[in-house]
Amino acid sequence: MLTVKNLVIETLLEQVNFSVQRGEILTLMGPSGSGKSTLFAWMVGALPAAFRARGELWLNERRCDALPTAQRGLGILFQDALLFDAFSVGQNLLLALPATTTGQARRQKVEQVLAAAGLAGFFSSDPATLSGGERARISLLRALLAQPQALLLDEPFSRLDNVRRSGFREWVFAQIQALNIPAVLVTHNEEDIPPGGRVIQLSRWQ
Repeated sequence: MLTVKNLVIETLLEQVNFSVQRGEILTLMGPSGSGKSTLFAWMVGALPAAFRARGELWLNERRCDALPTAQRGLGILFQDALLFDAFSVGQNLLLALPATTTGQARRQKVEQVLAAAGLAGFFSSDPATLSGGERARISLLRALLAQPQALLLDEPFSRLDNVRRSGFREWVFAQIQALNIPAVLVTHNEEDIPPGGRVIQLSRWQ
């Protein structure tokens, strides 16, 4: 379970509290400037120095808000794929694998997830040749290969057209449920809300 407890980000958010169960996707909505991205920055340990915050972040019964980013166990998917264009698709994915996966098993794991995502044969592809939907899928695969204990989704569907948006959205939700990890989604589009999912509306100084 992922829990934000008594979070205050001065001049922006006051008393933010929520918990997300395994396999659940909680949606955060609100106007621009309401603090959605800043909340994510605090959760991953990258809050800009201009902000002051207090509160608690818990993940699977472990308090994380004082831990370095790499030790928090959070994965994040942005609206931009942010792939390394100097590397192939496969090399981008290899970067995400834990050090415990070694040798030939690393290449095999990447090939397996590419095939499962409908991208078999893309290992050596140049990211510059990918469509927007393909880049989005690669970006999510990279986030999941790092084996996060929870996933943050920062408007990951916003740059896709309606057809690609719908299909990718359903695929992302299915991956989260299959991995049985908690997820928090930031979006401005009500169509992105998972069926029956909970929604929290953020506003400045709630």
